[in-house]
Amino acid sequence: MKLLRLDLQYFNQEKTEKATSKKKQDTRKKGQVAKSQDVNTSILLFCVFVFLLVFGSFMGETLTGIYTHSFTEFIHWEVTPSNVEQVFFQSTVEGVKVVLPVMIIAIIGALIANYMQIGFLFTGEPLKFDLKKIDPLKGLKRIFSARALVEFLKSLLKISSVGSVCFTIIWMNKDDLMMLSQKSINESIAFFGQLTIIIGIAAAIMLMIIAIIDYLYQRYDHEKNIKMSKQDVKDEHKNIEGDPLIKSRMKERQRQMAQQRMMSEVPSADVVITNPTHYSIALRYDEDQRDAPYVVAKGVDYVALKIREVAKANDVVRVENRTLARGLYNSVEIGETIPEDFFQQVAEVLAYVYKLEKKVK
Repeated sequence: MKLLRLDLQYFNQEKTEKATSKKKQDTRKKGQVAKSQDVNTSILLFCVFVFLLVFGSFMGETLTGIYTHSFTEFIHWEVTPSNVEQVFFQSTVEGVKVVLPVMIIAIIGALIANYMQIGFLFTGEPLKFDLKKIDPLKGLKRIFSARALVEFLKSLLKISSVGSVCFTIIWMNKDDLMMLSQKSINESIAFFGQLTIIIGIAAAIMLMIIAIIDYLYQRYDHEKNIKMSKQDVKDEHKNIEGDPLIKSRMKERQRQMAQQRMMSEVPSADVVITNPTHYSIALRYDEDQRDAPYVVAKGVDYVALKIREVAKANDVVRVENRTLARGLYNSVEIGETIPEDFFQQVAEVLAYVYKLEKKVK
C-alpha cells in the first residue's frame, strides 16, 4: 500500500500537464518567454543591408566628401587648438550623419523582431541578482546539457550555411573580381559595396530560415520547461478558487455567526411556535415597524431546541402547532413578513399569547 502511495505521489509530481494561462502569465512577468536571438539578428541584418542598398550611394558620397575635404581643405589649415577643434567637430557631425541612420534602422529592426516574438514586455526580473546563476555545478550542467548540444549544432549550421551563401555569391562574381585590375578605383569601390550588400542580404535571408526553425524549437523547449505536474494544477486551482477546506470552515463560521445573531433576536419575539420537537419559529409583531408579524428566528432539530431554550430563559411564550410551525418554516425566511395565508392562524396564536400575558399581569 505504501509503495502504491509513493508511486502515485511520484506520478503526480511528473510534469505531464500543459501550463495553464496563469502559469504562462507568471513566467512571462519573470521574463521567461519563448524567444530566438537569431530572429533578432537576421531581421536586424536584413533591415540594415536593405537600408544600405537604398542609401548606400549617398553614404558613400558623404564619406568620400569627408576624406576629400580633409585632404584638400583641412590640410592647408594651421595647427592651432581652435582649428583642430573645428576639424574634429565637422568630421564628427558628418560621421554622425552617416552612422546615425544605420543605428536607428538597427534599433527599429531589433524592436520589430522582439515584438513579433513576444509582443510588448518590460520587466526587470532577469536583471535581479541571483546566486543560482553563478552556481558552478549548474553552470557545468548547462554546458553539458541537451540544450548546449542543440546550440552547438545550430552554430555549426549557421556558420556552414552563411559561409556557403557567401562563397556561392563570390564564386558567381569571380569573373568581375578578376577584371577589377582594369577598372578605376571608384568602380572597384562601387563593385565591392554592391557585392557586400548582396552577400549581407542573402546571409540575412539564410539566417531568417534558420531563425524560424530555432524559434519553433525555442517555443517547444519553453512549453516543455513550464509544464506542470497534476499536483501543481490542483494547487493553482486552490489558490485561485480557494482551498475547499478553508471555504467550508469560512461558511461554517458565517453560519455560526448568523445563528448567534438569530438567537439574540429570540428574546424580543412575541411567541415561539413549535412542532413540538423538530421545528421552532419565533415571531414578532410590531405595529410601528411592520404591518404583519415577521420571523425573527427559525430552525430544526438542534437549532429548534436552542430557540426553545432561549425563549424559556427569557419568558417568551411557546405554542405548539405542528401544521403552522412546518408551514411557516417552509414558506418564510428570517426577517420576512408572514404570507396572508397564515394571517388567521397567527392572529389566533397572538391573541392567545396576549390573553395569557394579560392574565399574568
